[in-house]
Amino acid sequence: MVFCRMMSLLQGYRLLSFTCRKHILSNPKVKLSFANSAKFSTGFGKRWLSTTNCRAMASEVEKAQAAKGGGEYTEDTIFSKIVDKKIPANIIFEDDLALAFHDVGPQAPTHFLVIPKKRISMLSKATDEDSNLLGHLLTVARKTADQLGLAEGYRVVINNGANGAQSVYHLHIHVLGGRQMGWPPG
Repeated sequence: MVFCRMMSLLQGYRLLSFTCRKHILSNPKVKLSFANSAKFSTGFGKRWLSTTNCRAMASEVEKAQAAKGGGEYTEDTIFSKIVDKKIPANIIFEDDLALAFHDVGPQAPTHFLVIPKKRISMLSKATDEDSNLLGHLLTVARKTADQLGLAEGYRVVINNGANGAQSVYHLHIHVLGGRQMGWPPG
């Protein structure tokens, strides 16, 4: 059984323990809002407690292990269907090369994805000819993070292959922010 624990200072110097296996918090005002964050209120406004949700993590790893994809782009993915406008998405940015849209299963208060319109299954399958496109994707990530008010920082993640927990084989960049990120990731 995976057992994750994180300690965090909240409401001044009060130490709370969060055990993700049982979702135990020593403050009854804390409400789970995202898979790996808990929101709580104080006299100073709303704040975020960064946590690790073991079940969600295991689920993503299981999805990645079961996902089709040895790195070749052989069929439509949910992201290619978003690019083709076959399914809706909450799009934040779009140009001829890329799309940015909010993640449907956010892992932070702000969580969006940046994808190329070109079908590239994963980062390791990108070629030298894709260098300008890859740089453009990071520029879109930066500009969109600025637009969404992530001035205090954010994390940029690219999952690559089954061991990298990639569950959709269309290259995509996760941008997560709006709370303190933990270290080390993964």
